[in-house]
Amino acid sequence: MAERWLAVRGWAPRRRSAPSPSLLVGGALTCGFVLLALLGESLAPGDPFAAAATPFAPPSAAHPFGTDDLGRDLLRAVLQGARVSLIVGLTVAATSLTLGLLVGGVAGYLGGAADDLLMRFTELVLVLPRFFLALVVVALFGANLANLIVVLALTSWGIVARVARAGVLAAKEQEYVLAARALGSAGPSVLWRHVLPNVLAPVAAYAALQVGNAILVEASLSFLGFGDPNLVSWGYLLNNAQAFVRRAWWLSVFPGVAIVLAVVAINLLADGMRGRRPANGG
Repeated sequence: MAERWLAVRGWAPRRRSAPSPSLLVGGALTCGFVLLALLGESLAPGDPFAAAATPFAPPSAAHPFGTDDLGRDLLRAVLQGARVSLIVGLTVAATSLTLGLLVGGVAGYLGGAADDLLMRFTELVLVLPRFFLALVVVALFGANLANLIVVLALTSWGIVARVARAGVLAAKEQEYVLAARALGSAGPSVLWRHVLPNVLAPVAAYAALQVGNAILVEASLSFLGFGDPNLVSWGYLLNNAQAFVRRAWWLSVFPGVAIVLAVVAINLLADGMRGRRPANGG
């Protein structure tokens, strides 16, 4: 009876939603991936470019992932390559979230000509071929990680901006926003304090997807030989393994599995963030 009385007046507490399996599994795998990236140098210390044993040593107790054609320990390289993927993915996602919220929030809140102009620019960004653009930039300005991060960050915020705009369009007509305006709050203050915090969760979920996309693009460019030659990445390891697929299967299997697990984990986490099932079925 009390809950019905509160519901009639719009004061009913929100039901807590149970975490979805994808959120739990994705969160656990992502946390494991982050820990391995942060602790990789402690778990397998040493220079990944330095020889550690005889060439083409198969997986063993001393070298769980085996060694490559130059005798370099593959476990050490895979763990330290995770750090490169983490840097690329998180930097691109953070930039995507910031630019997407800014562009989408301003477009949705102001509307009119500003909305049209910003959304046309967003559509231009969305149709850009990110992989080939990154390939051209790296080929022209040098194969280093900074150039890759910049081009991916500046071309990955379009979908985030569209999601942010849709959320702002819905949120700005809510009663709490109208009440804030009636109390004299200015436009930027209303947008920053009342509108954007309520659209942050779905926007962050789409920004999280950019982590996996950035990891795949970096791995693809490194696989083609356009990665940073001074850094060990998973794509670099796959590029090195091409000539030895039949002779040393472990050179391609372990970096490939690392890429698949990292991307799947992040996509599961993002999918779980986008939608949760209510605990009581409502």
